[in-house]
Amino acid sequence: ASCTPRTHEPLFRATVREAGLNPYLFDLANIRDQCSWVHQKEPERATEKSKDLVTMAVSRANLLTPLDDASIAIIPKAMVLGGGLAGMTAALAIGDQGFDVHLVEREGSLGGNLKRVRLLLDGDPQAMVDDLIRRVNEHPRVHVHLGRQVEDISGYVGNFTTRLSGGEQLDHGLVVVATGGTSHEPAEHMYGQDPRVVTQLEFEAQLAAAEDLPDSAVFIQCVGSRNEEHAWCSRVCCGATIKEALHLKGINPDAAVYVLYRDIRTYGLREDAYREAAEKGVIFIRYEPDDPPRVVREGDGLSVQVKDEVLGDSIALPADRVVLATAIMPQSDNKTFAKMLKVPLSKDGFFLEAHVKLRPLDFATEGVFVCGMAHWPKTVDETAGQAYGVAARAATILSLTKLETEGIVSSPDPELCRGCGRCVGVCEYGAPELVETSPGIWVSQVNEVLCKGCGKCAVACPTKAISMRHFTDDQIYAMLEALLRGVG
Repeated sequence: ASCTPRTHEPLFRATVREAGLNPYLFDLANIRDQCSWVHQKEPERATEKSKDLVTMAVSRANLLTPLDDASIAIIPKAMVLGGGLAGMTAALAIGDQGFDVHLVEREGSLGGNLKRVRLLLDGDPQAMVDDLIRRVNEHPRVHVHLGRQVEDISGYVGNFTTRLSGGEQLDHGLVVVATGGTSHEPAEHMYGQDPRVVTQLEFEAQLAAAEDLPDSAVFIQCVGSRNEEHAWCSRVCCGATIKEALHLKGINPDAAVYVLYRDIRTYGLREDAYREAAEKGVIFIRYEPDDPPRVVREGDGLSVQVKDEVLGDSIALPADRVVLATAIMPQSDNKTFAKMLKVPLSKDGFFLEAHVKLRPLDFATEGVFVCGMAHWPKTVDETAGQAYGVAARAATILSLTKLETEGIVSSPDPELCRGCGRCVGVCEYGAPELVETSPGIWVSQVNEVLCKGCGKCAVACPTKAISMRHFTDDQIYAMLEALLRGVG
């Protein structure tokens, strides 16, 4: 009766198992989360509630029964969806550990968004992507499938099956989602109306080619992001602007460079680059979101009008080039993959991890992992780091010959089941299915590997045919009776 079950219940169960007992003969009263944290300003009442929780746990523990974990064979292969930086890095790291990897890329070539990045503050991105592609193509464990669409993914941890366009079917033990992100196509600031208004990626290509470079450039941050339509911050835009401003200053120290921003977010060591840009004469001007900059034509030239919050007045900045820091967007097919894999998306449309601190690379669906910009906008080094983390998590599954699954699952009673299918409709994991046990007689059966023990099916069942192991009705009633006796 102390720690949170999220972090300590597996440890305590393992200790019980080592002592020779069934690990499901253990119960935990969660007074940390349910008392200490939520009632910090009411210690006396929190203590009384803690006593009630312990009493209820003891009453339930009297009715606990041993449960057996199921075991399944593992297919020691991985499926990586996406052939960009995250996907290639994860595939190579998994392959280097001795496991076969299927790397599926919808486009006709590898590289993803990294192919469009021409400059970094440290290193050559094109040399990086060329090296990754070479290593992937030469790796004996990595099998590349280019120009293929994923039509269906079925199965569960250790035993997935993916069907690709063209009819190819691949069996594998886990899935890594590394499908990347895309960029917002701006409709504001005269983009598409004047060739001198470009996006960051377009300007970066011009800088790399060192052709027709401007004597003056105005960068406008947060174009298409941090607004009502796209509320999130794309995180990497400020760093990319600083990088491009420094590169332009390096080629032409006399160039007039302005950055119009809402907030500068050059976190980590990128703060040094921000300071360097300021020292080299890059001028930073803050604007308010309800009074954004305006790009206007003045004769044959362009001008950006913005209110300087320090001066308290509007100013006009002549610009040979206007560079828009556009939002990073989730891929349009994220919903399709989320439905196939039974994994959630965030409110912004990116893939949502199981827990931001405890399971940042996993989904709630076992055997499915996420890395790169499919998860959230990230820098090159953050993407690579997350991909290596996913490869390490993948090895914890692929290195096993069999996998033990949780014993806390739903259990339908075929004598009470009338085959209505409500359990099938409410389950997010696809665990229940209706099977015909005899002509015209359909009953529910649960795939224990897929079941997460959430209890939705037991609640939905109109005939009470489904019970939850380790959380039976008798156990719940015993807890309530113990609580009510204490109240009385």
